[in-house]
Amino acid sequence: MPDRKLQVIPLGGLGEFGMNCMALRYGDDIIVIDSGMMFPDAELLGVDVVIPDFSYLENNREFVRGLVLTHGHEDHIGSVPFFLAEFDVPVYGTRFTLSLVERRLSEHTIEKPKLNPVKPGDSVELGPFRVEFIHVTHSTSSCVALAITTPLGVIIHTSDFKIDPTPTDNKPFDLHSFAEYGKRGVLLLMSDSTNVDRSGYTPSERSVVPRFEEIFNRAERRIVFTIFSSSVHRMQQILDVAADYGRKVAFIGRSMTSVSEIAHAQGLLQIPDGILLRPQDIMQANPAKVVVVVAGTQGEPMSAMSRIAVDNHKHLSLDTGDLVIHSARIIPGNEKAIGRMMNHIARRGAEVVAGHMNPPIHVSGHGAQEELKLMLNLVRPRYFVPLHGEYWQMSKHAALASQLKGAGLEETFVLETGQSLEIDRHGARRGQKVTVGRVCIDSGSVDEVVEDIVIRDRRHLSEDGFVIPIIAIDKNTGRSEGPPELVSRGFVSLEDREVLGKAREVVLKTLESSSKEERTDWGVMQEKIRADLRRYLNKQTSRRPLIMPVILEV
Repeated sequence: MPDRKLQVIPLGGLGEFGMNCMALRYGDDIIVIDSGMMFPDAELLGVDVVIPDFSYLENNREFVRGLVLTHGHEDHIGSVPFFLAEFDVPVYGTRFTLSLVERRLSEHTIEKPKLNPVKPGDSVELGPFRVEFIHVTHSTSSCVALAITTPLGVIIHTSDFKIDPTPTDNKPFDLHSFAEYGKRGVLLLMSDSTNVDRSGYTPSERSVVPRFEEIFNRAERRIVFTIFSSSVHRMQQILDVAADYGRKVAFIGRSMTSVSEIAHAQGLLQIPDGILLRPQDIMQANPAKVVVVVAGTQGEPMSAMSRIAVDNHKHLSLDTGDLVIHSARIIPGNEKAIGRMMNHIARRGAEVVAGHMNPPIHVSGHGAQEELKLMLNLVRPRYFVPLHGEYWQMSKHAALASQLKGAGLEETFVLETGQSLEIDRHGARRGQKVTVGRVCIDSGSVDEVVEDIVIRDRRHLSEDGFVIPIIAIDKNTGRSEGPPELVSRGFVSLEDREVLGKAREVVLKTLESSSKEERTDWGVMQEKIRADLRRYLNKQTSRRPLIMPVILEV
């Protein structure tokens, strides 16, 4: 056995949802698996997206051999443009996944990215790593797991998956390849933990059809579906049922239109002849003969569905009797935004169809407990690392795997982002922690990366407001020219103006008690005013507004 170590280094996506990024290192060679993003929570004011901190890779830039992508969801490819801005390395993924990457790259200036399409069954050599792509079923098209042969053994990285026995594209989950690797021996399995708390099996994508047919049967006017734009299988189901019921279909939303065009061009989406309706023709068509598929399931403020909900979309206006079908999961943290969107839809007189029901209106793309057990039993790894989930979910997946102790599994490691795993001929153990974190991107700013201090300032302003004392000082005498003015926003209401009146007296007293030298040194004067005013306002209101003194020279 070689003496070199094999290192598994999670740079994002473990102990959190989104931002999936994993580095594998053997000696002086590194490959990266996925480069995802996550959407900001309410704390990250003004931030558009959050991407992994690539500091570890930047510090080892000369060793990075390539980027391997498992599928086209944003939490796996969303930060690829930022990755490629730093690393000029080849990228491997299925044709559909790379088309979605190219769509993102068009928004950035990346010099001739090296995009290499692969198919399930293909293998690529990257330094000491040989990566084979294995077809898996998920909630989007052309998804693959990875079998990575290293000098120390085989690593299986499942990425996101469910074992769908009846996929809409008739391309079944490749159980055979996993079983073959299991027979030969697998060093490490890394597997999706998203639905570990759900018993049984995740229903097939086809299980939504009975509910769709029931909706089409009773709908007397327009049917509006909002789905994830990457849900090519769901688009296919809608198109098929619409064709059966003699309805035309229109797609609304830039991402929805773009993905449907890419999928159709690559033969992944079969569109019946004559079924498509242009968005600009929706309002002129017979409402009883129209289906509209819209992007914006999570209530994003400027998404097509949100604009339709508030009657602010140029192509569709909802009316009494329309049916709006929310055929998507609610991502944790988006409940309020989605609730507001549904309320607006109801105010338009339309009926909202959403939530859990049987038959379902939405099915997950992630495997439940029995599928996770099946994966463990097929692969029979020596070591196991749960992926993709909150820490409690990964812990539960580890407990599920512990049932295999004695059947080849020696140890399970529940890692978090930044906590590496080291494997050598003596075994596996936790390694050193590496520098990780999140990088906040504000696409509307001059410098896209938002520093932590800016986030803190934005949060500070949102919670406590600001106060700006404006003082005119004679540059020769150092005396104040008239009483100071105070401008306040988001701090006190009109009823509390007495506090600001007293605050003016505090500023005046600070000026009067300062020496001439202090009054003519604007930096010193600003700090004295800020300190005295902060002390007073905190004592009176228990709040700490941002205080920004402005001194005018006269």
